[in-house]
Amino acid sequence: MTEKELKVLRCGLLEWSGSARGTEEFAVAMGFSSLAELLRESKRIRSALAQGEGLEPVDWARVLLATEVAFVSDVVGSGHDWSITTGFSDEEAVKILRSVQRKLARTVLPLIGHYLGTRAQE
Repeated sequence: MTEKELKVLRCGLLEWSGSARGTEEFAVAMGFSSLAELLRESKRIRSALAQGEGLEPVDWARVLLATEVAFVSDVVGSGHDWSITTGFSDEEAVKILRSVQRKLARTVLPLIGHYLGTRAQE
């Protein structure tokens, strides 16, 4: 990951302690057991990202989802406040997030249906 990519992810997690308006349900959907765990684990994950420490696949999925929701949602995330609170314009954030999504696809997609949510049975 580039430094800008890591910074966007750290900002995405930090938003949950600021302008994002988390709920229990969204925290669980993003892979946390509760809103309290989202806030607690966000600190740990942000620190690991800042120190260049490796993350478990489930933590990569959590940080990606938390950042995506914080960036896009005006209902529970930062939405329109994102650029003000993070310093990243929407255009810059989209480009960076798309790059992160490509880099993390092989790591996070296999978690769906196991650690994150369920898939419909065919």
